[in-house]
Amino acid sequence: MTEIDISRFVSRWQDLGLANKAAQAWHITQAAEQHVLTLLGRLGSGYRLQGNVAVHETATVEPGAILKGPVVIGPHCFVASGAYLRGGTYLGSHCIIGPACELKSSFMLDGSKLAHFNFVGDSLLGENVNVEAGAVIANYRNEFEGANITILFNQRMIETGVCKFGALVGDGVRIGANAVVAPGALLEPRSIVPRLGLVDQWGAR
Repeated sequence: MTEIDISRFVSRWQDLGLANKAAQAWHITQAAEQHVLTLLGRLGSGYRLQGNVAVHETATVEPGAILKGPVVIGPHCFVASGAYLRGGTYLGSHCIIGPACELKSSFMLDGSKLAHFNFVGDSLLGENVNVEAGAVIANYRNEFEGANITILFNQRMIETGVCKFGALVGDGVRIGANAVVAPGALLEPRSIVPRLGLVDQWGAR
């Protein structure tokens, strides 16, 4: 299997201390609940803890948001009414989850934003990623009835061995409104996905 260094895409990934350098993004998301529970056990002061949901005292979670733990919401984050966080989710500092967004089994680092009406599943998002309204990062190959995800990246075939994985989204990526990022995408730092665009890095068998 071709190894992809997460830190090539997300420069401060190792700061979370979740796994060794060789860990693959799809393995992290597969074990998202366990990893977020680990982070819950390491939190410093300033967090309000209710069950396995931790919200920093400087964060805002509007009424009507659903937080299905384990969840960590970092300092100065904003989670809007109607947002749904589940399956093991982590927000660094100054993140925004807008109205009617769903974030599942995913990690968002500092300053990243989902505008509204977004779905992001089984993904790692670096710092200062911006996802405009209606854009989707899909995590399941419905057309292949649950087949394991393969990725063609830089002329190399990557066999993930998992049937659910969204994307590894590098620092500073911009994803335009109503774009679709198909399962298994690897987006280089500061990439731009145009509005109504499609990113599909499926590796043909």
